[in-house]
This record gives sequence, structure tokens and C-alpha cells, in this order.
Amino acid sequence: MSNKSQRTQLFDIILSQYGPMVSKICYMYGCDSEQRKDLYQECMANVWQGLRSFRGDSKLSTWLYRTCINTCITSYRRNSVRSTVPLDTEAMIAADDDSRGDKLREMYSLISQLSPVERAIIMMWLDEKNYDEIGEVTGMTRNTVASRIRRIKAKLIERANG
Repeated sequence: MSNKSQRTQLFDIILSQYGPMVSKICYMYGCDSEQRKDLYQECMANVWQGLRSFRGDSKLSTWLYRTCINTCITSYRRNSVRSTVPLDTEAMIAADDDSRGDKLREMYSLISQLSPVERAIIMMWLDEKNYDEIGEVTGMTRNTVASRIRRIKAKLIERANG
């Protein structure tokens, strides 16, 4: 997309419609609120740069997931942060009651202990992306995605019970 006006319009749509999704991705890879803010800015900078070459071959949300997850994983590797994500941002977990909030906190805590790729896969699955969409973002086949999701779910259940 070479026209700056078109890029600006699409970027505005991304900010308004997909901002929460990008925030959630950054939340799962950032260790604290400052790092999450930095990741968000880095993701959005990469999205802006990437819009020049976005051809629309995939859905915008799929392309956005791939761009943001790659940005977060690159940052994760670059900074070699290997700790879990503290759950100090209550806004990320909107709960109707304390019981549901506790379960969500536990789930996000368990997910934060997964590898960066496993985190990406399970987050997309939780966002109700189908196996083909997850495969498009991760570069995996549909069957590999299905297999990885089964293993990740088993790992999460084992850790929750252990």
C-alpha cells in the first residue's frame, strides 16, 4: 500500500478495532506495564512500516497477529527475559465475579509460563482463530497446529493440577 493517505486510514482502523488485541499480545510477552507499553509502541511502529508492503493476501487480523507476535518474540529473545508475566493489570482481566477473575488470573499466569510460540498459539486459539488462521500466522500446517494445541492444553491442565 503505497498511498500514505490509505495507510493512515488503515492504521486508524487498526488502532480503533484491533488495539485491544495488540494490547493482549503485548500483555502476554511483557513483564511489567512499562515493558508492555514499549512492546505496544514497537508493534505499532512495525505495523505502520509493514503497511507499505501489506497486499491483502491474508485477512488484516491474521497479518496483524503475525506482525505483533513476531515483534514480541523478537523483543523477548533480544532482551532474554525468561520470567513469568506478573498479573498486575486488572483491566486485562474483566471478570463478572471474584471466582471467574481468580480463574482468569490463574489461566493467564499459566499461559505466561509457556514458550513464546506456545503462548502465541494458545492466545489465538482463545481468540477463536481457526487452525488454518493460526497456521497462517505461525507457518505451521493445520495438523501441526491441532497437535500443538492439544499438547499445550494438556501442559496447562497438568500445571494447573500440579
